[in-house]
Amino acid sequence: METEKIRINKYLSQCGVCSRREADRMLDAGRIMIGSRTAVKGDMVSSLDNVYADGVPVQRSGQEIVIAFHKPPGIVCTSSTKDRAVNIVDYIDFPSRIYPVGRLDKQSTGLILLTNNGQLMDDILRGSNYHEKEYAVTVNRAVTPSVFQAMEQGVPILDTMTRPCRITHRDGNQFHITLTQGLNRQIRRMCEYFGYRVCKLERIRIMNIKLDDLPEGQWRYLSEKELGQLKEACQGKGAKKSETDGKGTGPYTHERAGRHIK
Repeated sequence: METEKIRINKYLSQCGVCSRREADRMLDAGRIMIGSRTAVKGDMVSSLDNVYADGVPVQRSGQEIVIAFHKPPGIVCTSSTKDRAVNIVDYIDFPSRIYPVGRLDKQSTGLILLTNNGQLMDDILRGSNYHEKEYAVTVNRAVTPSVFQAMEQGVPILDTMTRPCRITHRDGNQFHITLTQGLNRQIRRMCEYFGYRVCKLERIRIMNIKLDDLPEGQWRYLSEKELGQLKEACQGKGAKKSETDGKGTGPYTHERAGRHIK
């Protein structure tokens, strides 16, 4: 990426500012400048152009950074300062520019990745890759086996049918659910469809990365092994379409509760 002209959203992604999808949102919001003018979708730029994101000069990323963060409730997963709540970037206060990979809603907790590798963001977020994300869910009352079974097959929300998923009953009103898509407030909407209210929602896994015993509000670097496996899965090496997708997974299963500790 020297003097070659590329689209502004791809440029921002390659520089580690954000994913292409997020870049398009920033462009729509007028948060990107090329020199003294506001950038628009479709603009072509190179490393010779002066590009600014929220007033900060955009530069080619140096060392790759990928961290796992245990998000507390009340933190918003954005770099924008417009929301009155504390945003995730300000909360972590990392010494160099990083951005969240996807989102967890404000009241949800758990695992979220942050990186300066825009291409990796795009690869993880691309829905067609069927990457798994697992959540621990507590609802307001015990869930019946028939509801679990119906939920696994797909639920009509947001004018679409959710992809088949995998559910593991833990205890009474607690269960784990593994999704391969990320619709807006998807788990909460799925539960509401059957008359249940989510009391607690925690993401415990993204692909091969597990939350494990990482304390709430703390972050850690991914290990070389974790990062290597993550990139292989994103590139399709040794990965296949998730087993949660297809004709459903049948009745829910009972498994021994507990958390994997390294």
